[in-house]
Amino acid sequence: MSSYTPAPDISTLIELFYPESAEFGEPAKVAADSMPELYQKLLAHEHHMTVTVESHYDELVDVQVLESMHVANYYSRKILLTKQSDKTVVQFGIVRLNFDYLGIDVQQEIVGEGRPLGRILIERDVLRRVELSELWQIAAGQDLADLFGFELRTKVWGRTGWIHCNGEPAIELLEVVAPAI
Repeated sequence: MSSYTPAPDISTLIELFYPESAEFGEPAKVAADSMPELYQKLLAHEHHMTVTVESHYDELVDVQVLESMHVANYYSRKILLTKQSDKTVVQFGIVRLNFDYLGIDVQQEIVGEGRPLGRILIERDVLRRVELSELWQIAAGQDLADLFGFELRTKVWGRTGWIHCNGEPAIELLEVVAPAI
């Protein structure tokens, strides 16, 4: 039986890297059935987004760490996932990890910022469970629009959730997929 963890606070995750949250955009909570079918498939599940976007595009993705911070035992980063073939941006994300629940070798690889988080956890065989918390429609702010290369206020879709590692809620996630993919 799985236990429920309260949803990560989307405002707290956004504020890690956006002192002015409007630069990110305006999120509004949505139900899965109100999302276009493609975005339901990409977001309304309990699987790693690395695996999901790689399956959707039928190719591996790379991570580009835009900003990161390490405060006490918490490591946070703002990232893009890009297709290896042409560097097209397929996902934006903000994660906050509690290193109390991850081994030192896994921590070091994550802080090295060279590979997507999901791939590290899978290949390091970390016992994990992805928990979808909430789905979001976001009116993109200027930074998010610039990162995806589209117009300000374009509607995009995302999710918040947790990755439980070794039974503990170790990683808070905010993941936004590229529009019209």
